[in-house]
Amino acid sequence: MDVSCFDFDLPPDRIAQYPPPMRTEARLLVLDRQSRRWRHARITDLPAELAAGDLLVVNETKVFPARLLGHRVPSGGAVECLLIGRVDAACWEALMHPGQKLRPGARVVFETGADRIHGEVLERRFHGRRVIRLWTEAGTGVEQVVDRIGHVPLPPYIRRPDAPLDRERYQTVYATGRGSVAAPTAGLHFTRELLDDLRRRGIPRTAITLHVGYGTFKPVRVDRVEDHEVDPEWYEISEAAATAITAARSSGQRVVAVGTTTTRALESAIGPDGRVETGARTTSLFIYPGHSFRAVDVLLTNFHLPRSSLLMLVAAFAGRDLVLAAYADAVAEGYRFYSYGDAMLIV
Repeated sequence: MDVSCFDFDLPPDRIAQYPPPMRTEARLLVLDRQSRRWRHARITDLPAELAAGDLLVVNETKVFPARLLGHRVPSGGAVECLLIGRVDAACWEALMHPGQKLRPGARVVFETGADRIHGEVLERRFHGRRVIRLWTEAGTGVEQVVDRIGHVPLPPYIRRPDAPLDRERYQTVYATGRGSVAAPTAGLHFTRELLDDLRRRGIPRTAITLHVGYGTFKPVRVDRVEDHEVDPEWYEISEAAATAITAARSSGQRVVAVGTTTTRALESAIGPDGRVETGARTTSLFIYPGHSFRAVDVLLTNFHLPRSSLLMLVAAFAGRDLVLAAYADAVAEGYRFYSYGDAMLIV
């Protein structure tokens, strides 16, 4: 299948640059796979769009301020570092700029006020990635200082510096497990009040964790969809979550995945007997048209980039032609796209 089959036109002004004033102001496009029709609603209508007994599954990963700004030592030249993931206790894989000047042995410093992190580039990797060793002078934990001086790693299509509001709004209200460099954006629309409303209507919630890596923004550089590879991401499913999901499926209740990250974790973890496997592992599952969904019945998701692996996942769930037709209508109707944008519920 050609990657160009997942292209669509999107005016730049449809790309949300800021979150709406309130999380629950998002619009909701409800897409029915059986009737091949869609209708326009609000995210606050979600409890009425679902049925009592549906099981909501969320990703409770927490975004950390993974973008560090600093300078080279001793030249003083500006350096930007996006921490992608740990290599070991002291070292991280990172995207660094300017890449050509940051060879193994290069030293850098990231500091704000009294907080300072030192770094040394140890290794060059593909697509501009580096392995960097980080440490602090006072022995303070590196992660603690990163949390204080780091910047929210907003996606590249949000063309502005991060602001204080992003520390709250680029995070779900139920985030607990630190480890993501990108938010599971379908969950950004929920408030405690909306979650309570769902619960009162007989729609319970359980949670898994998948730490979203930079690979979520990885462009599809191949011509054929089948040749693309998804970067591995760590996920964990507890015994309680697996039991709830397996019980829902056994009783004929629908499993509602909040986001593509939740979907990938559940589709990776379901065993041949239909039971969801527990524990921590990594997944490189690439879901594109032709995938047979075995764990997820309903999907809540935001609107995704043209030619992206996430759009391909949504097309696998609802059909490419139907999804692209709904996307075209969403563009015409003025929906906001991407991380801080509106949502789609696929039933």
